[in-house]
Amino acid sequence: MFIKQRHLSFVLTVVIAVVGLAGCDSTEQDEDISAPIQVSVMTLENQELLVTEDLPGRVAAVRSAEIRAQISGIVQSRLFEQGTEVKSGTVLFQINPAPFKADVDIAVAALQRTEAVLARARQEADRLASLIQTKAVSPQMYDNAVSQRDEAAADVAQAKAMLARRKLDLQFASIEAPISGRIDQALVSEGALVSPTDTNPMARIQQINQVYVDVRLPASMLDTMRQHTSSGVQELAVEILNSSGEPLGIQGRILFSGVEVDAGTGDVLLRVLVDNPQHRLLPGLFVKARIPRVFYHSTLRVPQQAITHKAGQTQVWVLDKENKVQPMAIKVDELVANRYRVVSGLSAGQQIVIEGIERLSPAVQVIARPWQPTVNHQQFSADIH
Repeated sequence: MFIKQRHLSFVLTVVIAVVGLAGCDSTEQDEDISAPIQVSVMTLENQELLVTEDLPGRVAAVRSAEIRAQISGIVQSRLFEQGTEVKSGTVLFQINPAPFKADVDIAVAALQRTEAVLARARQEADRLASLIQTKAVSPQMYDNAVSQRDEAAADVAQAKAMLARRKLDLQFASIEAPISGRIDQALVSEGALVSPTDTNPMARIQQINQVYVDVRLPASMLDTMRQHTSSGVQELAVEILNSSGEPLGIQGRILFSGVEVDAGTGDVLLRVLVDNPQHRLLPGLFVKARIPRVFYHSTLRVPQQAITHKAGQTQVWVLDKENKVQPMAIKVDELVANRYRVVSGLSAGQQIVIEGIERLSPAVQVIARPWQPTVNHQQFSADIH
């Protein structure tokens, strides 16, 4: 009997405690419900927006020249330091000139012989010209003399051309730089036999003070980009990033000339001309180009964290003059720097709730304070996510 009483007493104690806790929780909930909710709000303002897209690209030299032999011969010496800047006309390789000097001497001798024959033929033609008037010689003899004179003159012209060709071959023995630029490593060494028919060049020169960054993008983007250039905005500036997406502090401009659509992919190869005085961009390097896609002179933007979705609609909480909030359906488009561009549903001057959305309900009273972003989202040029 005593045990039953103790058990009953314990049960009653537990019930009283539970009821007391429930009463406290109910009181706290009532207090929480009645207390105004603290939120952070932002006032919408019109601002400019440049939407960009990061696209992979490859660096190419503005001008590139392959150094090749124009005559066959043995390379005697290399006259440049690999990886240095060379000027146009600088001698890069020297081919053994001895055979070509001998050919020049032979051509000089042949020219002298033909000139002597021409001089004799002219004298003979002049002598017979005076005799033909007195009919001391036959007309056929005079005609033969004139013909021999003309043939000798043709031989002289041919000998002069041959001499010029041999001198040109001798000049080609000194292989010069056709353009100014940075020369790569030598692909042949001293003692190598080179020929105009070689498949591989002797070296390459590339001008990289300016470079191209070739990027592929959908052809549909070209129209909006051209509209951007004709809208009175500053020239399309393209920011160059490294392969990891980090800015290099280098900018270029888009060249619309020579754009051709790939029939297989529907993409276009767009060239960006970039000044490269420090030679940070080397031909063949993979980079990224931040291409301007579209520019808005005046638009509204809302932080991503202010957006909620309900019943398939995108909405935000708007604060009225009585410090009450109401949900409002909106339409948004591009997400740039963690902010959506507002297409419709909002106007400048309205205040939207950024923080404290979780506890909101329609027409609830709130205490609003200005929103302080933890990260600067004021940049208007960023990737499209």
